[in-house]
Amino acid sequence: MKKKSFLVKRLLGFKYATKGAWMLLKNEASIQVQAAIAILMTVAGFYFNISTSEWIFQTLAIGLVMSIEGLNTAAEEIANFVHPDFHNKIGYIKDVAAGAVFFAAIAAVIVGCLIYIPKF
Repeated sequence: MKKKSFLVKRLLGFKYATKGAWMLLKNEASIQVQAAIAILMTVAGFYFNISTSEWIFQTLAIGLVMSIEGLNTAAEEIANFVHPDFHNKIGYIKDVAAGAVFFAAIAAVIVGCLIYIPKF
């Protein structure tokens, strides 16, 4: 079997990542909500003509929330696969993963407030 080149491996990795992102957006309500908020905040950024620094912070906040939301979904899917029935430890794992999303979302709200409250 012929070994794949570095470039082919990177392209395949990009393909799988794009597929995973599409699957999240297509199937997960939580990511759909986050994507809608991201679009709304992007429109707000153009409307209020936010600075380059503000764009950077806003983009990082959006990326952080959506990334951790994706990891939360992955953790939940693994937990459900390993133990489909209710189990206290699985519940704990899911709650901790959801808590990580909560922290990221709070940070994103703070970033949004710091950017947009002064504009009013």
